[in-house]
Amino acid sequence: MTARVTVEDVGRVAELANLELTPDESAQMLKDLNAILDYVAELKDLDTSGVSALAQVSDLSGAEAGSVLRPDVLLPCLDRATVMHQAPETDGAFFKVPKVIER
Repeated sequence: MTARVTVEDVGRVAELANLELTPDESAQMLKDLNAILDYVAELKDLDTSGVSALAQVSDLSGAEAGSVLRPDVLLPCLDRATVMHQAPETDGAFFKVPKVIER
C-alpha cells in the first residue's frame, strides 16, 4: 500500500491549480489520485531484471532515426528591437502582459 492522498491534499492541489472543486469532484479526485498511486506501486513491484535499460523508447535508432527526425540546427533569434516595437505594451526589454492571477 502506498502513501494515501488525503482530502487536505486534494484541497491544496486544487488551490494551487486555482480550481474550485465541488464536494463530489473532490471525492472523485481523491479516489482517482489514490488509484494512480496504487497503480504506480504495482508497477514498482514488477520484476524487470530481464528487461534491458532503454535510452530511446521509440523504434527509431541509428541511420533510420536520422532520416526521420529533423536535424537540430541553431538559428538566429529575432531582433529584440523589432519585436519590442511590434508589442502592444513593453518596457523596452520585456513584454508587459495583463495580470491573470488574482491572489
